[in-house]
Amino acid sequence: MDEKDFSLLHMLKECGNITHAADRLYLTQSALSKRIKAIERELGCEIVIRTRKGVRFTPEGELALERTAQARRELELLRRELGASQGEICGSLSAGFSINYSIVHLPELIAEYHRRYPRVQLDIVTGQSRTLHASLQTGQLDVAVLRGELPWDGMQYLLAQERICAVCTAELADRPLSELTYINHTTDIAHTALMTRWLHENNLGNDANRINVTDLMTCQELVRRGIGWALLPEIVLGGFDGCIRPCTFANGEPFIRRMYVDCQKESESLPQVRALIELIKEQYRADGDVPAAPLP
Repeated sequence: MDEKDFSLLHMLKECGNITHAADRLYLTQSALSKRIKAIERELGCEIVIRTRKGVRFTPEGELALERTAQARRELELLRRELGASQGEICGSLSAGFSINYSIVHLPELIAEYHRRYPRVQLDIVTGQSRTLHASLQTGQLDVAVLRGELPWDGMQYLLAQERICAVCTAELADRPLSELTYINHTTDIAHTALMTRWLHENNLGNDANRINVTDLMTCQELVRRGIGWALLPEIVLGGFDGCIRPCTFANGEPFIRRMYVDCQKESESLPQVRALIELIKEQYRADGDVPAAPLP
């Protein structure tokens, strides 16, 4: 077995289906099936069982997955340490970015990082913060930019504090929010609770006059078109020329949402990881956001 076989087994586990795994690995189903058989002959046991719902790993197969995951991590650590010893930033880096950050900042960030450190192999993932947080916890990511209060015991840096604003077009600015359609977007449980609190404190909890959408950018676009109003973070309001009112709770506390950079304990000393974190903070300093503190 080699590293390609390690990746093959883990892709098969992730997909749970020969067809989907073959597509992800750019193999034919026949080629993938033959390779699985070859691995089973080498190991001397059956590692997967084909069912109507896809494939399932046998107990021996689960053990092979565990051991190959360990082998992959050890090989990657060796490469990183060897790269660091050569005095040049290289190796690999797995990073996750929340969707909202990705839309606004990610292309510029990755372009500049690649220009500075072309020998680093990048594996970039975007998604909901809660999903990226789970990947960070299981070691699939070295570092992640996350929004909201998610528990983390590794290195954590407060990147920004965004105000949450009540937003509508200029044409609707003089009308009470209670008369307008509220456009709600899906977010994590903690932030949903804060939004609900603010709505109730301002007697705006009427579900009858509401549109629910799953993503923030659709929500923003509906506001731009004059459909109604929404609670939106500052990060998506660049260039918005309508009415923006920063929100405050009844006790005088500002309604904010924090953005963090979280990093694995095992990864924070790696040069390529530290370089990415510093570039993220440099980007925010250039944009006039929250000042960055030095890495510990």
